Amino acid sequence: MSTFPRSYPMSGGDDQHSYINNSSYQIAAINSVREKTRQCIIEKLDLPLNSDLGTFRIADYGCSIGPNTFHVVQSIIDAVKFKQVDAKNEISLMPLEFQVFFNDQPNNDFNTLFRTQPPSSEREYFSAGVPGSFHGQVLPRNTVHIGHTSYTTHWLSDVPENVDDKNSPAWNKNYIQCNHSIEEVTKSYKAQFTKDMKRFLEARAEEIVPGGLMIVLGQCLPDGVPLFKTDQGILVDTIGDCLMDMAKSGLTSEEKIGLFTIPAYFPQFSELKREIEKNRSFTIETMESVRHPLEDIPLSNQFLISMFRAILSTIIKEHFGEDVIDELFDRVAKKLAKYPIDFKECEKNVTYFLLLKRK
Repeated sequence: MSTFPRSYPMSGGDDQHSYINNSSYQIAAINSVREKTRQCIIEKLDLPLNSDLGTFRIADYGCSIGPNTFHVVQSIIDAVKFKQVDAKNEISLMPLEFQVFFNDQPNNDFNTLFRTQPPSSEREYFSAGVPGSFHGQVLPRNTVHIGHTSYTTHWLSDVPENVDDKNSPAWNKNYIQCNHSIEEVTKSYKAQFTKDMKRFLEARAEEIVPGGLMIVLGQCLPDGVPLFKTDQGILVDTIGDCLMDMAKSGLTSEEKIGLFTIPAYFPQFSELKREIEKNRSFTIETMESVRHPLEDIPLSNQFLISMFRAILSTIIKEHFGEDVIDELFDRVAKKLAKYPIDFKECEKNVTYFLLLKRK
């Protein structure tokens, strides 16, 4: 969600470690499941695609400012148009009109989103911005025929209860994330994730028409793997260590650090599936891990530092002030130069593809 920038610089694999931004990282993932998405729409969409339907409505939840959302929307439209063709008689039915709702938090830059969308002469849809958290209902009942979201559902609607309370057993002392190393902290984060996923699915059940689809592309953990065993988990814990070093140097305070926590939770694959199965309004048509096309690019410490600087800069600035960013990530770079991450020993996160069908 746009409160936390969707930015994943990726190493180009050469000696200079060239980087591509999160847009490229996510569009690579989206493109890798493009054919899967197309087949799912063709096989699973259970709606009459004729003039009786009127306008076909698509919603992208957590759209940010593009361009990923435009690629997603167009691929969905292309699949629906293909399905609309009468394969037996090779006759196209009356063309549908398409309406797209771009949803994100109210502080998303919708002006940039609409300035960068394809020009009307090339756009096959009417567009509208919908500000609001997707953890609640943002559109009227039975509005959407296909919903989509990518790399968003691990973000929580709020900081979990008691993780910043020194008097609570769930106090996340010395950590700025849920890395699964403290049982009570993990329980608190999981409770918030369970609540948020329930609200997310209930809201989509209101908005999506019977027979409509919800497509989710996201990231979770393999079963039995805690976050602190992944390279991403290690990197964020290192950021936390460097913040504590800065407090000792008087550049920030331990009190501020104690009140700072990243509101994100990566469930394990089976844990995520159980939460989805609790909702009785959808059937799980497909849920599987998929291989990200950039997965085999060699990682480096500098790659991870650049990646998480892009992801976390906004939330760090909001809490500690803009002046800490350069100093913080300089310290992270020095620490990892001295104690580099052993990528061969680290566990990897799972990219998953999920297709839900509204009952």
